[in-house]
Amino acid sequence: MAIFNAKERVIECKIVYYGPGRGGKTTNLEYIFKAGKKYATSDMISIDTKGDRTLYFDFLPLGLGKIRGCDVKVQLYTVPGQVKYVSTRKLVLKNVDGIVFVADSLEIRRKANIMSLKDLQQNLAEQDMSIFKVPLVMQYNKRDLAEQGIPVLPMEVLEKDLNRKLGAPSFPASALKGKGVGDTLKKCLVLTLRHLQNELSWAE
Repeated sequence: MAIFNAKERVIECKIVYYGPGRGGKTTNLEYIFKAGKKYATSDMISIDTKGDRTLYFDFLPLGLGKIRGCDVKVQLYTVPGQVKYVSTRKLVLKNVDGIVFVADSLEIRRKANIMSLKDLQQNLAEQDMSIFKVPLVMQYNKRDLAEQGIPVLPMEVLEKDLNRKLGAPSFPASALKGKGVGDTLKKCLVLTLRHLQNELSWAE
């Protein structure tokens, strides 16, 4: 749940990048941080978990307006995707406001994508949150690898595996080249801010 700082007139919300290990979550955040450095309000912090890092930083998404006359500060997080870091993922997901699920397009990672999405659903349920109600955007990363002859899953298969029931907005991407990264984040921000606005109007 977003934090309201009445003194500074700022609403802080949290967006988490979730997905299997080495799927491109960290690459997404690194690209966003470099591209939007002038809007960042903190340095990028890295908690190293031996090759699968948790990253986060704050930034102000300019151009998306205000909520109740307040600026919106967004905290972007990644979670370590490896199975053994389940407790860290649960901790990072706590009080999440929006989620980007970064799926790995490589054919050999098909099972890992499905397992990671189930893990997300379970971890949200433990916090009394529904994956069907939280603002969620799917990103199908590493689409560019097909140009190198590396076997990637067709978009239709990724949609069927991961998004058939959810019906979330989805974007093809290459986080390494920055393609689709901005579109994914912007959509997640719009959905998250709209959700927060609705929540605040209910609270009144």
